[in-house]
Amino acid sequence: MAESFGVDAQRYDQARPGYPDELVARIVAGSPGADVLDVGCGTGIAARQFQAAGCTVLGVEPDARMADFARSHGLQVEVATFEAWQPAGRTFDAVIAAQSWHWVEPVTGAVKAARVLRPEGRLAIFGHVYEPPAEVAEPFAAAYRRAAPDSPLSGQPPRRPLDLYRAAYAKLADQIHETGQFNDPEQWRFDWKQSYTRDQWLDLLPTTGGLTQLRPDQLTEILDAVGSAIDSLGGHFTMNYTTLAVTAARPG
Repeated sequence: MAESFGVDAQRYDQARPGYPDELVARIVAGSPGADVLDVGCGTGIAARQFQAAGCTVLGVEPDARMADFARSHGLQVEVATFEAWQPAGRTFDAVIAAQSWHWVEPVTGAVKAARVLRPEGRLAIFGHVYEPPAEVAEPFAAAYRRAAPDSPLSGQPPRRPLDLYRAAYAKLADQIHETGQFNDPEQWRFDWKQSYTRDQWLDLLPTTGGLTQLRPDQLTEILDAVGSAIDSLGGHFTMNYTTLAVTAARPG
């Protein structure tokens, strides 16, 4: 699944949301310089935000299709998993992972990040928690069960509490701490909203992990059900987003 998102890299880049400017600014301000390594950079959504904030960014991305798209938008990218990537003596002021660290072996990744960070360099792992309103989430879950009953994801509840994600980030903070390579990790939270029309949400859904590997007929069944649900809400809805982050600096 980690390498399935490049099926439609352009749609992924256009539909997926960016990250809070406050988060980017806080990472940049808390790093000793402007050289950033973006782990699992995808199409470069986060990387371009860090470039706009004055950083020089190198991306590492296992999917060559995503890497090609990111390069076409001015990002330097090397194709590899983070575990296999060769730093060749290079070091960075910050190592970031935006919606990608769950594809990395967490302890191995944290130790490798420490090796490529300069003194006081910062590891920052962050991602979105988003659940559409029940009027959209429940028809999606029901359609997914019908269309893909054999998928391991078909048994998931329609909506997952924020506390589950916060617990996962707390565990990640513990794993970083246990490496002994970093100062005490911090956990950050950013709450924000975004409105979606029917077409905008149906454009984003196929870029999510549970749908990237479905057959066209399965995908159509799910999108039709979700589209009807959004129509019943007047053709649009507001998403409550929470962006969670775990960050820790190397000792000076």
